[in-house]
Amino acid sequence: MTILETARAGRVTDEVATAARTEGVEPEALAASVARGEAIVCCNRNRGNCRPLAIGKGLRTKVNANIGTSKDQMDPDLELAKLRAALRAGADTVMDLSTGGPLVEIRRRILAECPAPVGTVPIYQAAVDAVERGGTVLDMTADEILDVIEAQAREGVDFVTVHCGITRAGIAFLESQKRILGVVSRGGSFTVAWIRANGAENPLYEHYDRLLEICREHEVVLSLGDGFRPGALADATDRGQIHELMELGRLTRRAWDAGVQVMVEGPGHVPLDQIRANVELQKRLCHGAPFYVLGPLVTDVAPGYDHITSAIGGALAAWAGVDILCYVTPSEHLGLPDVEDVRRGVIASRIAGHAADVAKGVPGARAWDDAMARARADLDWDRQIELAVDPDRARHVRERCLPENADVCTMCGEFCAIRVGREGA
Repeated sequence: MTILETARAGRVTDEVATAARTEGVEPEALAASVARGEAIVCCNRNRGNCRPLAIGKGLRTKVNANIGTSKDQMDPDLELAKLRAALRAGADTVMDLSTGGPLVEIRRRILAECPAPVGTVPIYQAAVDAVERGGTVLDMTADEILDVIEAQAREGVDFVTVHCGITRAGIAFLESQKRILGVVSRGGSFTVAWIRANGAENPLYEHYDRLLEICREHEVVLSLGDGFRPGALADATDRGQIHELMELGRLTRRAWDAGVQVMVEGPGHVPLDQIRANVELQKRLCHGAPFYVLGPLVTDVAPGYDHITSAIGGALAAWAGVDILCYVTPSEHLGLPDVEDVRRGVIASRIAGHAADVAKGVPGARAWDDAMARARADLDWDRQIELAVDPDRARHVRERCLPENADVCTMCGEFCAIRVGREGA
């Protein structure tokens, strides 16, 4: 039986019990949430080094970090350095999005070293394989795509992004409302191009039952991808996006019926005033399944600072009910991130998620802030650094700005409000 099926039977698996301890919740409560589809516990049964992770309603907002090569930058050692940076910064999951170099070797090295759940977008490898055989993305077959998914599941991949909700009918809806940027999801663009060129239905939609069989056998979480996610504010919440979301709701039900856990992916570039509506619509159409969003980015004009635009949107989205934030780095829209970009992206999304957790009343969230406040009241600098979301950065700034009187900081010095209030002027 799968984790979902066991939870529906009223029993607690070892994976659920472990994840519940990490979250500080009762195992029975987490199992009940999994049974309802409101939470997932991510852990491929073929991996021996993965810490089971719970994602969903009432739990701490999680952060995913994307790493991976391209044809222009395909150093496996660099991707391992990014993996380590992401984990040190507090990433809860990591996705390998490699499209260049030895893809299988890179993924296996990441799986071997990473104690957190690892996700992929399998159509990337299927596309690369097709090109290396002398063809194009359009030459992929349904069997080849599904064979890649099965191979990755056997290797231990914990969750897969699959763009099953793109259909021929959905493409017509998308085209009925002209976009500035069209399809910006790479996997989504592969799928749309394939459907148009072959005059056939999306292979992952048509052969969805086989996909579910693979995920059920290996305990792989389906991350139902948003191939029509908006890549510009002007394209947000249009017909194509909503049509796909409605289809993802139907596919969620089918996955649950097969005993497969699901989370649903979402936008993208969304104006602040549309974020809550997008989250509430997803939760309604997808029956409360965990929601996983990229950003969302709330403005299009900040290349080099999109970790900030993403954190603004991520905080509001998580407050509205999003369960896991996919980080955005300063390199978004410009190029592959380096190690420092990865660190900054994770920290920015963690801040956003934590701010939302405080607002939502997630157990333990506010206690962290209160501990920091007490450390500041005591002018306990060591404790403040220890409690910081990024202790290394906090320590660096403190040492750079260390005043003669180490009890205060160089912002106020002898006029420190806390010291004056405590000791009198």
